[in-house]
Amino acid sequence: MPLLDMNYLEKLEEFLNSGDLAFEFENGDEDKRFAILEFLDKLMDVAEIADAQATKLIFKDGYLEALSGVNAQK
Repeated sequence: MPLLDMNYLEKLEEFLNSGDLAFEFENGDEDKRFAILEFLDKLMDVAEIADAQATKLIFKDGYLEALSGVNAQK
């Protein structure tokens, strides 16, 4: 599976938004519920890392300009 698989993310988004995840949790046994919670915990950890990386990538040049004293306004 490619690491940048938008189709997978869209399927996951639909699974979360549709109520299917909630249904699986409510109707699952203890092992299934634990697996769902563990998955969501990991997903939130990865999302935090993705947010930090996006911030670095987006603002990287701005920070470099600020540090070098270059005026970003034109």
